[in-house]
Amino acid sequence: MAAEADEIRAAVRAAPRRTVVLESVCFVLLLADGPFSAAVVRFDPPPLPVTLLSALFAAVLVLARRRWPVGALVMSPLLVTGGAVIAGLIASMIVAFTAARRVRWDRRLWSAVLFAVVARAVLSTLVESPAATPGELAGLHVTVLAVELVLPMIAGALLGERQPLVRLLRERNDYLEQARHLTAEQARSAERTSIAGEMHDMLGHRLSLLSLHAGALELSAAKETPKLGDQATFVRTTAGEALTELREILGVLRSGTDEPHHALDERSGRRGDVEHLVAESRAAGLPVSLDWRGADLDEADPRTRHAVHRIVREGLTNAHKHAPGASTVVEVTASDPIQVRVENGPGEGANRHAPGLRSGLAGLEERARMLGGALAGAAAPGGGFALTAELPARPPVSAPRQDTGPVREPPPVLDADVLTLPRAVGAGCLLVFLGLLMLLAVAVLVAAAFYG
Repeated sequence: MAAEADEIRAAVRAAPRRTVVLESVCFVLLLADGPFSAAVVRFDPPPLPVTLLSALFAAVLVLARRRWPVGALVMSPLLVTGGAVIAGLIASMIVAFTAARRVRWDRRLWSAVLFAVVARAVLSTLVESPAATPGELAGLHVTVLAVELVLPMIAGALLGERQPLVRLLRERNDYLEQARHLTAEQARSAERTSIAGEMHDMLGHRLSLLSLHAGALELSAAKETPKLGDQATFVRTTAGEALTELREILGVLRSGTDEPHHALDERSGRRGDVEHLVAESRAAGLPVSLDWRGADLDEADPRTRHAVHRIVREGLTNAHKHAPGASTVVEVTASDPIQVRVENGPGEGANRHAPGLRSGLAGLEERARMLGGALAGAAAPGGGFALTAELPARPPVSAPRQDTGPVREPPPVLDADVLTLPRAVGAGCLLVFLGLLMLLAVAVLVAAAFYG
């Protein structure tokens, strides 16, 4: 009994809040029918303790029906012996409805229904007035059985048939959702692989040739024209770095991850790395200066430092392409949030209005937004262009990608479980008809209790 009580408490805690509230309200209303029936019934009223005990029994039986539906159905005939007429009627209907809905229609349920019918008929005969004729008793018994047992059980059976259908539809919906996610993931993976192959075939070969020719140019320049040796070295190193970054991008596309692991190295985005980017641009002929405020970004997240590297590099690249020879300033404020600004003046020469697709800025905006920061690019007051960003030093950790697991096979569709329009309309009309009959029976019994 102690274990049963623990299971009941666990079931109550696990039940939805709406169910607990409805059951509590129903219990209170059935319990309150005891004093109500004692005050209203004037014709041959039972003793007050009997009426109160009958209402309490009806309320407890309604609560017990969820755990023991068949047992509650077997005990329901005892409700006719009490004085709580309305509570007994409502409790009998609720118990019959729940038993037909929750229990499979097998020999056990049919035995409980037969026992309830016989016991209800016997008890009703014992408690009725001896002056009633057999015909009146038979008609009353048939009416009571139809209202309290037959109609609720038909309604419960109809609603119980919907449960397998709803469960089947939910399972198939989950299966289709998982299949959709898997199909989309496979399509993205195939597209990434295709893009990686095209980039490798088109750019990898060209960059490799560029690196080889740059190396040969460096050797020739060192012997014949030493003044061009530094420029040749710069071309070779730049081509090598471009080839390395291309391989990193290809690894990202093939693996499907957001960032290559080796790209987030310890030097990316630090002061030395930014100074190296500025020195490379200065060697390429761009007058650029660095204004670093604060300490180094040792405590910053590697993703933030890598974003700083990308923003500075993109800003300097845009200055080289759209404003060659323009004075450029790189400002980094090492605080929380980290502020980065790359501003160049108006360009000189024929390339100052070189067109751009803004694809690099769009990628940087997406990167900053994923880190919880912001990036903006706009024209500077002096006629140049300014790229500003604000990045958190410690961005929130992104949730790991959830693995939906293997897609389960869909459950077989049974013809009896397919919801068709005639079945839906027929079930709805039948439920409305049964509900109206129940309400009419309750109204008749309430009127009989008032005017009895």
